[in-house]
Amino acid sequence: MFHIYEGFHLVDTYHKMRYQRKYNPDTKRALKIALVAFVTLFLWNMPIDWFGIENLTVIQQRVIAIFAFATLMWILEIVSSWATSVAIILLMLLFCSDSGIAPMVNEEEVGKLLSYKGVMASFADPVIMLFIGGFVLAIAATKTGLDAQLAKVLLKPFGTRSEMVLLGFLLVTGLFSMFVSNTATAAMMLTFLTPVFRQLPPEGKGRIALAMSIPVAANLGGMGTPIGTPPNNIALKYLNDPEGLNMGLGFGQWMMFMFPLVVLLLFISWRLLLKFFPFTQKTVELKIDGGMEKGFHSTVVVVTFIVTILLWLSDRFTGINANTVALIPFCVFALTGVINKRDLEQINWSVIWMVAGGFALGYGLNASGLAANAVESIPFGEFSPLLILLLGGAICYLLSNFISNSATAALLMPILAIVCGAMGDKLAPIGGTGTVLIGVAIAASSAMILPISTPPNALAFATGYVKQNEMAKMGIIMGIISMVLGFGLVYLMGTLHVL
Repeated sequence: MFHIYEGFHLVDTYHKMRYQRKYNPDTKRALKIALVAFVTLFLWNMPIDWFGIENLTVIQQRVIAIFAFATLMWILEIVSSWATSVAIILLMLLFCSDSGIAPMVNEEEVGKLLSYKGVMASFADPVIMLFIGGFVLAIAATKTGLDAQLAKVLLKPFGTRSEMVLLGFLLVTGLFSMFVSNTATAAMMLTFLTPVFRQLPPEGKGRIALAMSIPVAANLGGMGTPIGTPPNNIALKYLNDPEGLNMGLGFGQWMMFMFPLVVLLLFISWRLLLKFFPFTQKTVELKIDGGMEKGFHSTVVVVTFIVTILLWLSDRFTGINANTVALIPFCVFALTGVINKRDLEQINWSVIWMVAGGFALGYGLNASGLAANAVESIPFGEFSPLLILLLGGAICYLLSNFISNSATAALLMPILAIVCGAMGDKLAPIGGTGTVLIGVAIAASSAMILPISTPPNALAFATGYVKQNEMAKMGIIMGIISMVLGFGLVYLMGTLHVL
């Protein structure tokens, strides 16, 4: 995606760097592997009564071990996140399902087995279709030049005053990140900024402000829609699960309260960037190359974009949920030739596998009966609702600064869904389960302290204009503001029964 832009080499460099860091054989990596193997095997084989969970079966014990394996692999980043997810699904199929290794899955001895169809269905969960629809829209926009054309049109009204140009980049990047991968958005917008950097004096701080605006807006913008970032999709999966919370939270309903929050946060970040990194040059000239191609395909893409977004926003009236709507552009673009089989290779399958592994973990916790046993054995109902909200948000925020926010959400969401379900009406004072799960999604998007926290951060850092301490300063302040306002908003919406 966005390979047509010269700045996309930064994305490739970033991913190569992360790959080499993970797969480079050294003593540190060997110790990590040994730690994961020891913990997993220990939990797999330790006496069942040591867990302190009543009626625990062998299958449930194996699910605990696999969950620990996933947690350590994602936190330590021994391999790519998607590779860990594939391992999760395979381990569950071989050792916990009705299609596992025969001597190890005797149901009379090990307890209730998982359905192998249920485990495999994690990859075809309706929320996965929402991901694919979002990726296909982004690919079509890139092929036809719609993205560049939109950027040109949307940035033009902000004029040439330096402060307004900065606001323009913040708002446009935030808007794009609601519907397109924040990595691809950051790569594109940084490319548009390259000629602007050359106009600004090196002794001023305007370059820093502009470079920092891209990751800040890309990270915050993802909160605005369910497809903006994987944690949103994961939260929506558990909130709308027919066999779970079944809240029926729609695309339009999500945007109704999250879009204004994103706009407010972008304006706050604009003022902070101007305060910390003021411009010495009052005006800058924007020159954005490229534009939308004329022809049948471009018309199809524009019309399909408009129809898709309108259907997403009106799902409460049409009755068509966001997951089904996401397949409309896929179908239209495939039938009209806008996308072909080579374009499908550009879909971010690693993210889809990553999320599918998290869904498989959630399925294993519930289908094995482990969740029900844990709820009966641990007095979740006695926990403070506010503590659950703050603790969940704090853990997610801390982890997301160091590992993938998708991996963090995939670990925390199924646990919090179980905990919140067990607490029942006890969560009413803070607005219910929706407050907690959406709060965690907000915390995941608020984590932007380090260059490694998110790909947009890494891309901005790679420009050489932003120092790590400057990124940390802006990231900490905006992260705190984002969580305070975000948690306050979902609490208010919950108590007003809008969620």
